[in-house]
Amino acid sequence: MTSKHDVTAMRIAQKYGVEFNRGPGPDVITPNMDIEVETVESVSDAFRYIRSWKPVYVAGVDDFTTRLALLLPHDSKIGVMDQDGNIRRHSTR
Repeated sequence: MTSKHDVTAMRIAQKYGVEFNRGPGPDVITPNMDIEVETVESVSDAFRYIRSWKPVYVAGVDDFTTRLALLLPHDSKIGVMDQDGNIRRHSTR
């Protein structure tokens, strides 16, 4: 069975015309940005380990996780997306 994380990552990857990265690194890698898909259990950790020279986004797997990501203290350069890949707060990188 496919997890909510994988379904969300595949949806966002498809939106941006790339493949879901199942290996190390961000879940979705585009030429212009990196996207890390997170669940409610892991979203608070994402802001500590995401590193990239490109704009970086955390995408929540659902509305609750996205709202939580928007509330967490973080490096102001990291943006937030919803589960459909819509930018809710822009990355400033």
